[in-house]
Amino acid sequence: MRLQLRDCRGRSDTRDDRVFGALLENTDVIAGRLAAEYRHRIGPLAQAPARVFAEELMLMSTSDSPVWLITGCSTGFGREFARAAITHGFRVVATARDARKLDDLVIGHEEHVRVLTLDVTNSEHIKSAVNEAERAFGRIDVLVNNAGYGYMTAVEEGEEKDIRALFETNFFGLAAMIRAVLPGMRARRQGSIVNIASVGGIIGFPGSGYYAATKFAVEGLSQSLAREVEPLGIRVLLVEPGPFRTDWAGRSLRQSPNFIGDYEQTSGHRRREIASYSGKQPGDPVRAALAVIKVMQSPAPPAHLVLGREGIDNVERHLRSMLSELELWRETSVGADFPR
Repeated sequence: MRLQLRDCRGRSDTRDDRVFGALLENTDVIAGRLAAEYRHRIGPLAQAPARVFAEELMLMSTSDSPVWLITGCSTGFGREFARAAITHGFRVVATARDARKLDDLVIGHEEHVRVLTLDVTNSEHIKSAVNEAERAFGRIDVLVNNAGYGYMTAVEEGEEKDIRALFETNFFGLAAMIRAVLPGMRARRQGSIVNIASVGGIIGFPGSGYYAATKFAVEGLSQSLAREVEPLGIRVLLVEPGPFRTDWAGRSLRQSPNFIGDYEQTSGHRRREIASYSGKQPGDPVRAALAVIKVMQSPAPPAHLVLGREGIDNVERHLRSMLSELELWRETSVGADFPR
């Protein structure tokens, strides 16, 4: 393996302090593992204290480090996924509708970071992004399907053009990205697809029925896909965040202009609730990104990763309720079969 080390001492560090701080919580473990593999190749640096050793190695660029293609990197989860992947020394292709918003991600990492314009509803953009990633780095190891946005409305209040646009981004764009990267992953018999779903793809909350429908669709697609590609050496991870401090409930959120009084206590109440806690959610996107990377590095990753305490509580309560209901109506359900 060819290593290129960059001296981070005496140089301003442009990375997010929280990303680097969280990484360095376990530097002794990180350094120990890396030292065992590289100590005979990097000489005096390997004798440095664990923290210094880890800092240097976090900046390395390797010829065979994983290649991550990430959609929706302008804000929120996508940006933090990109930052964390870069800090881990991965090669990263970060994308957004306006690639100019990603220029800061490249500074200091020009050799192993590319930023590209990508609208996942545009088939030519998708083809170009995948081709450029493979041209620049030779392959795509991990696709992170993060692009998407929220839409708040009661089902009856929704407007068709907005509903269709939501599905184009949150579901059809995601599916198109998967189809675009799979030929390369199949040829190499390895790869990972990370689909960012939501706790709202497991539980339908009032006021977000159409958003939930897109995420339920992502859940179903991902579960089927996982069974199709597992024999080919390709893994699929569903990430299901609860409330996190991103722009989802702020600038990125879209809402129907229609309000029907009969829904004031259900969807109307939830619209106000979402607006009131924007920027106050308990979930930290930086820690979420590190959690995803931790799972991706596991030899036995889960099929589902629910993120955040509130997300875990809601999903657990929902599943227990489903099991209770299943048992309560078991006899009626079984009675629908032909008699044995």
